[in-house]
Amino acid sequence: MTDPCIVSLARILVEYSMNVQPGDRVGIIGSPLAESLIKEVFRYTLRAGGHPYPFMGIELLRGMDGLDEILFKEGNDEQIQHVPRTDEMILTEFEAMVSIRSEGNTHSLSNVDPSRQILRRKARNAIIETYFNRSAANEFNWCGTLFPTTAYAQDAEMSLSEFEDYVYSTTYADTSDPIAKWREIHGMQQKWVDWLVGKKHVQVKGPNVDLQLSIQGRTFINSDGKNNMPSGEIFTGPVEDSVNGWVHFTYPAVYEGREVENVRLEFEDGRVIKATAGKNEAFLLETLNIDPGARYLGEWAIGTNKMINRFIKNILFDEKIGGTFHLALGRGYPQTGSENKSAIHWDLICDMRDGGEIIVDGELFYRSGDFLI
Repeated sequence: MTDPCIVSLARILVEYSMNVQPGDRVGIIGSPLAESLIKEVFRYTLRAGGHPYPFMGIELLRGMDGLDEILFKEGNDEQIQHVPRTDEMILTEFEAMVSIRSEGNTHSLSNVDPSRQILRRKARNAIIETYFNRSAANEFNWCGTLFPTTAYAQDAEMSLSEFEDYVYSTTYADTSDPIAKWREIHGMQQKWVDWLVGKKHVQVKGPNVDLQLSIQGRTFINSDGKNNMPSGEIFTGPVEDSVNGWVHFTYPAVYEGREVENVRLEFEDGRVIKATAGKNEAFLLETLNIDPGARYLGEWAIGTNKMINRFIKNILFDEKIGGTFHLALGRGYPQTGSENKSAIHWDLICDMRDGGEIIVDGELFYRSGDFLI
């Protein structure tokens, strides 16, 4: 018998996150490790009147383990830059997609030449641009989620059963009415989003940050479980040339299978002018040089999910930690008003629960992990 929490999560994804309608073509991406969840998403998509298309690709938040490693080690430049028709079809034609992260080894790309990863990322820039624009125009409903595997549990320093409980509690799949809970979260976050309408100047201050940025003319998004499951954040794209100051990220930044620790960035007129790291600094610098937009911010966000209360080395969860904010280097979301273009979107997290403050147009908005509005 399938775990009731898996069934519940599938229902959330289909009926709430993607809101599948009759006739919708729904891409379902995941590895064989997520077979039980893939089957339930398939089932609920049919019940909603949609057309499910299960895939095990190598890029859309990863399908079968090891395929991407083989591509990077065996493929020539032309093969690495090739965009599979399946990926193109899902992102440019389908009405919905769920990407189920379900890796058996989260470090399989740690020893791959970063320049080859950058080559593929640049080649996919156009298709990702279309995907972002379709999402902003409400033409494409997508959601990223995670199926608990031993690899993720090990990264989180939990047993598999403990990690399963963590996933299902933070998605509310273990409750009697999870969709009602996510609608409640939407309402809670919307009051902060509404308050920020029309605001201009932001100061972020604390032991690990001293930043100033402009949000004038930008829109905050209420991330309430539609595009990420779990979710719990509000975010926008800061005015590109407005960011000044510095930030020391209190958690390791995990990207493309690599852990970059003790990252410190300095900004001047929006651009990263200095970047250091205690581990994998060369990778950090190489990524910042991938294109001009990589040194500018595409996102500033505040995590709101108090159920996500520990760092587990998985950005889907970690960026939502209640009491943190994060910045994303690179591509911004068009629906926020962001104009930054890049082949990357790299989230880095800073804790604010140790006296951090956010001041908006001279008014204290947030202190030590709590909203004051």
